[in-house]
Amino acid sequence: MAAHFFADTATLTGRSLRHILRSPDTIITTAVMPIAIMLLFVYVLGGAIRTDAGGGSYIDYMLPGILLITVAMGVSYAGYRLFSDLRGGIFDRFHSMPIARSATLWAHVLTSLVANLVSVAVVVAVALLMGFRTGAGVGAWLAVLGILVLFVLALTWLAVIAGLSASSVEGATVFSYPLIFLPFVSSAFVPTDSMPGPVRWFAENQPVTSIVDAMRGLFAGRAVGGEVVVAVVWCLGILVVGVVVALAVYRRRIT
Repeated sequence: MAAHFFADTATLTGRSLRHILRSPDTIITTAVMPIAIMLLFVYVLGGAIRTDAGGGSYIDYMLPGILLITVAMGVSYAGYRLFSDLRGGIFDRFHSMPIARSATLWAHVLTSLVANLVSVAVVVAVALLMGFRTGAGVGAWLAVLGILVLFVLALTWLAVIAGLSASSVEGATVFSYPLIFLPFVSSAFVPTDSMPGPVRWFAENQPVTSIVDAMRGLFAGRAVGGEVVVAVVWCLGILVVGVVVALAVYRRRIT
């Protein structure tokens, strides 16, 4: 049974990835806006922002937040692709075949993971051209990658819920707007101690700040054991809730 599920998931993921390869504009579009924000903040606003980053450049400070914005923008396409397949009757066709039913969802999730990691790589490459530097070793880079993978999976399952529940294309993608905005009310661009009381409380107690701080510490080569644990717990918590709710909505949708 497990082998059947994995084989079906691999086959359907390959199908989705081929669609992206034929139309790579989704990856390009996902990367363009974060790069534009990065250019704006570094070359226009960065000189006026104090971060107490210990002598590092502003792009070193802000890159983790830009990567999360990249992911938040990218997962909206997962909701769109899922909604399009539902409306196009692809799911009905798959369900008439001997295919593990949850494999169709996992194929969209894994496709989103690959596409988002490619977009993140493009943004990191541009950041390096703009002056981003890090003394992080291989272990720290792998830890950052692990956090990003968990973050992509968590948000993609939220996108699956939106794609399954939406009645229009707009409804399948609009959920990502608050996710894109969330890093702006966190420590992604400025330290939280510069914010007024209620805003500071929210910024310090929402998941993006914990994830950004952990990634920033890893890039800086600091000891961040506790920060990484908090970031991973946030990602896993969102992921578990997303999977449970998405599967419940899926079962109700296909019965």
